[in-house]
Amino acid sequence: MKKYGLIGYPLSHSFSQRYFTDKFEKEQIDAVYDNYSLSDIEQIRSLLGDAQIGGLNVTIPYKEQVISYLDCLDETAMEVGAVNVIRFEDTLAGRRTVGCNSDVTGFRESIRKFLKPYHQKALVLGTGGASKAVVFALKQLGISYQYVSRKSDAENGIISYDELSRNDIENNLIIINTTPLGMYPEIETAPAIPYEYLTEKHLLFDLVYNPEVTRFLQYGKDAGATSINGLEMLYLQAEAAWIFWNK
Repeated sequence: MKKYGLIGYPLSHSFSQRYFTDKFEKEQIDAVYDNYSLSDIEQIRSLLGDAQIGGLNVTIPYKEQVISYLDCLDETAMEVGAVNVIRFEDTLAGRRTVGCNSDVTGFRESIRKFLKPYHQKALVLGTGGASKAVVFALKQLGISYQYVSRKSDAENGIISYDELSRNDIENNLIIINTTPLGMYPEIETAPAIPYEYLTEKHLLFDLVYNPEVTRFLQYGKDAGATSINGLEMLYLQAEAAWIFWNK
């Protein structure tokens, strides 16, 4: 029986385990999917050496840290600089680990159908591994972007939440939350942006999916903006991960 799983910390709420357990049952696949809550990324070594592991997903906070433990990256993961899927390949030299990124596909295909001609610029809230996949997808869609984080970093083109102005909100009609702010159980939290300048032309995308409508998305709905959570993105990236594992 093949084993698959998710590494991250903490893993109290896992979409992936529910999704793949249901998939294996419905499609009569002889496999199991477990959560591997690793308090230290070093603990991944035992998983990578387990011959029964058929593939792994990677989530917060290890999408970037895991790279140094892998044998190689595919082209997309290399360009993004973050990994959320680990594929195992048998070669003449032995088994090797390959880092892939299905978040790019998941995000791109989830947001694409909501885009209007005036959606040309985006604010990307957060600078972690998920944000890198989002930015890569935005480039593929021809959309310019501006990183926003708690601390500004002019050298790397990052502005702080405190620096956001009315002009920034009005000129960037796509706003994407790639942080865990607003995720259950901290449902009263939201990124600190000037929501009062949102309009019906804005498109708000939250990678968080639990709760279904985060405080961030509710502010968008209150302004008449299009508000999308990360659930469809998760389904799409999960199916892309399954394809990676079975190449």
